Amino acid sequence: MTSIISRRNFVGTLSASAVAPYLAGCGRSGDEWPKVPEGVPIGPFGVDSTAEEVTAGIDLTGRTAVVTGANSGIGHETMRVLALRGAHVIGTGRTMEKARTACDSVDGRTTPVVLELTDFDSVVACVEQIQELGVPIDMLICNAGIMALPELELVYGLEKQFVVNHLGHFILVNGLIDQVLAAPQGRVVMLASGASTRRAPPEGIRFDNLSGQIDYDPDEAYGVSKLSNVLFSRELARRLKTTEATSNAVHPGVIMTNLGRHLPEWQVLVARTLGSFFMKSIEQGAATSCYVATNPALTAVSGYFFRDCNPLRPGGHTEDDELAVQLWDVSEDLAQDYLL
Repeated sequence: MTSIISRRNFVGTLSASAVAPYLAGCGRSGDEWPKVPEGVPIGPFGVDSTAEEVTAGIDLTGRTAVVTGANSGIGHETMRVLALRGAHVIGTGRTMEKARTACDSVDGRTTPVVLELTDFDSVVACVEQIQELGVPIDMLICNAGIMALPELELVYGLEKQFVVNHLGHFILVNGLIDQVLAAPQGRVVMLASGASTRRAPPEGIRFDNLSGQIDYDPDEAYGVSKLSNVLFSRELARRLKTTEATSNAVHPGVIMTNLGRHLPEWQVLVARTLGSFFMKSIEQGAATSCYVATNPALTAVSGYFFRDCNPLRPGGHTEDDELAVQLWDVSEDLAQDYLL
């Protein structure tokens, strides 16, 4: 309990401007804590649990996982632990060198695949390569992402964070969904963030500004991309309702990884200096992804948001089903030439 209290309370004494990029959805008092959705199992794990701890005793032999962004950070730890438990892990990286190096660095069966989310042809090629393996996908963990680009960057005429964090994964998941459905109980896990409520604009998603060219704010753009992850996961769950497959979103927590590489140096320095009070380790950061992807108690749980290995309702637009449908339709239109 001491570590939980220190994370939640100590952040209140820090300079908000210094740590804000890391604290989206981080500390809350008990009175502010979001409601837990009814009927979803509460597990024995929490904020300090690690990926190894939440998968202890689970045998994943014969199962296949796809982990995007497996070359570093919590993506690499997720791949390592799933392989440790016996899964065949298909790990993606932006280049074959990065993917192969990551896969070679862990014990167990792994397969490196290239996935460059800014290049939809690369996404399609990744889908086709995984399809050629001819195996059901038991776990599809969409982990790769970028955060808070200081300057507006356009890809396909769209703001880059929206493309990388949401649209590239939208194409990937749709391309692999038949293999997820072919598994006895396939699970899609979308990595989201507290930014889905803390940084998204009041209307949730400004569809007239997906290019960011009306006005660009790095944090808001990141929030839009992370809200998109949550809404995509929720709408996917609705579409999978008559199947055995599930889809859930997870907030891994606040972790010092390459995700923060675009932040100003002074913010990174403050975070590194004071981060032990409010940040998780990489091993802890991968716990919720691994828990949602593997725990037997979640076999029929779909359409929810998890943080610290337990479900919660973070509020904002995260349960806006009309917005989720609108996002899906817009995403289909934007990616129509790349949907297999």
